[in-house]
Amino acid sequence: MSADAARYAPRPSLVKRQRRERASWIGRGVVMSLLAIVFLIPFLWMVSSSLKQNLDIFEIPIRWIPNPVDWSNYVDVWTGERSMVRYFSNSTIVVVATIIGELAVVTLAGYAFGQLRFKGQNVLFIAFLATSMVPAQLMLVPRFMFFRELGLYDTLWALILPGLASVFATFLLRQHFASAPRELGEAARIDGAGEGRIFWSIYLPMARPALAALAILIFDSTWNDYESALIMITDEAKYTVPLGLTRFMSEDGTVSMGPAMAGSVSSLIPVLVIFLIFQRHFLRSMARVGLR
Repeated sequence: MSADAARYAPRPSLVKRQRRERASWIGRGVVMSLLAIVFLIPFLWMVSSSLKQNLDIFEIPIRWIPNPVDWSNYVDVWTGERSMVRYFSNSTIVVVATIIGELAVVTLAGYAFGQLRFKGQNVLFIAFLATSMVPAQLMLVPRFMFFRELGLYDTLWALILPGLASVFATFLLRQHFASAPRELGEAARIDGAGEGRIFWSIYLPMARPALAALAILIFDSTWNDYESALIMITDEAKYTVPLGLTRFMSEDGTVSMGPAMAGSVSSLIPVLVIFLIFQRHFLRSMARVGLR
């Protein structure tokens, strides 16, 4: 071997380290793949059960591929007496209003805590964070009494208004705005731009990945919120999807498993669609949070 070839040949220690890193990467990939399969098993069983008759759902061994495939459960869910169309409409109204309202509120709050300077700012922010230590279940009864006095009990507003202020969302956006360059705002102020123009034209576009990530989290938590709807809603016409799924349970406690599984699968479709649409922004936002 020539001297030049020997000089540029990889060192044995470097080759060993690369092999160890490659083996570690493959090992992590195998472990994560196995965990993904484990977590997917209940979902696959639910999809399979939604295409079976009730008597075939609990057969042992499990028949993962229904034979024959029965779509009657989905017909019952969407066009039968227990149609969930109205529940999906109610949940859509609550989710859209909550996302728009919460993003508007927490974006302004996060910008104020992250970019502006005012007296008592840190004390106020710490006091605001301290409210997250109060369990949400403790607020259900006061919230119930409050909305009943306002005449908003048993309305969709009772599900929308509590979600407009979120400690976690405010904290996340505060961290995002605090890491944004202050020089941009100072330069805009020198040029005569007002605070509203600075927020709207400079800092808000920079927060799009964080807002997309928050929109996914808000959608997921609001769409699947069963506890609040159970306490605040009594009129069946105002049921959301989680409450609507309880209609597949009879008075004696038995459950129509086929329609219930079909309804559960249908309720997951909007969540999956929203995540697939915004996953690029979601992953980008989580990566940026992890780098700070």
